[in-house]
Amino acid sequence: MKISMICFSLTGMETGEKLKAGLKEKGWEARLDAKSKYLPESIKESTKEWAGQQFEKAEGIVFIGASGIAVRSIAPYVQSKKTDPAVLVVDECGNFVISLLAGHLGGANALTKVCAGILGAIPVVTTATDLHRKFAVDVFAKENGCHIFRMREAKEVSSALLAGEPVGFYSEFPWEGKLPKGLILWNPQMEGQEKKPETGIALTIHENCRPFASTTHVVPKAVALGMGCRKNKEAKILEERAEAVLKENEIYPQSLFCLASIDIKKEEPGLIRLAEKFQIPFLTFSGETLQKVEGDFTASAFVNQTVGVDNVCERSALYAAGQAGGFGAQLIQKKQGEKGVTTALALGKWRAHFE
Repeated sequence: MKISMICFSLTGMETGEKLKAGLKEKGWEARLDAKSKYLPESIKESTKEWAGQQFEKAEGIVFIGASGIAVRSIAPYVQSKKTDPAVLVVDECGNFVISLLAGHLGGANALTKVCAGILGAIPVVTTATDLHRKFAVDVFAKENGCHIFRMREAKEVSSALLAGEPVGFYSEFPWEGKLPKGLILWNPQMEGQEKKPETGIALTIHENCRPFASTTHVVPKAVALGMGCRKNKEAKILEERAEAVLKENEIYPQSLFCLASIDIKKEEPGLIRLAEKFQIPFLTFSGETLQKVEGDFTASAFVNQTVGVDNVCERSALYAAGQAGGFGAQLIQKKQGEKGVTTALALGKWRAHFE
């Protein structure tokens, strides 16, 4: 985690140096800036300008001083709880560490406890689910490396739990651990279930998944996109075909964990750009490796003659999904071909974890 800190007094600098050393001992990257004419190497920009710069590059921001300074400095840059960095305030004597912004998804609450431990300070966390020791769906998503969608519904999940109301849990994936108190497993195919809750959570890759009247989506990165194409295929067409296969299956693009193909395509510019757009790794495998993948594939004699394997998109997607999720990966979309591009989707054996 990359942490940027700023102090405004000599006492604050001493506290900051102690915190910086402690964070570095934990393997985190930490830097300490100062803003005062009485401190050496004071930054020239305003505190507000400094805050704007850190919002662009830091994962955590710590103000060592008054909370009012922090609030006024970050105000122009606060955008979304899904993207804002963690923001903390530490009093200059190091007695209190306050989680100010992005407590769950940004990790401010967790960072607050770490910093308080280093300083021997009192952690101040004000999120209701933490105070009442209730399940927090955004924390669950973050701890499992998932994206969370339908944030208004996520707030309703928290409100229901805090009010003592049942919250449904529907999952397309297995999980380890015990369902937290307040969550009720719901599956339309199960018999003898209690009345379906109005509010619930769906652990899903599908945009159209609506098991509850109010459903928030927790989306794991569990899908491999396999692609083959003609040499130097335009990036725009590759992007169009990738988006088309996802849309047709109503699958979140954020559920992709990789783009996969055969190794002779590892320098294909359009595929490289596509992986960059989706912010996923581009994995390639030898024809020999792909030929050994077991399954029912859409064979092509032409492709076999050209690259030495009868199918690229299905085999590469399934192999990549198997590598990531272990045995039991499955094709969820067989080969589609259009405009000199082939696509396929495979689902890995991903599983969630409850603490």
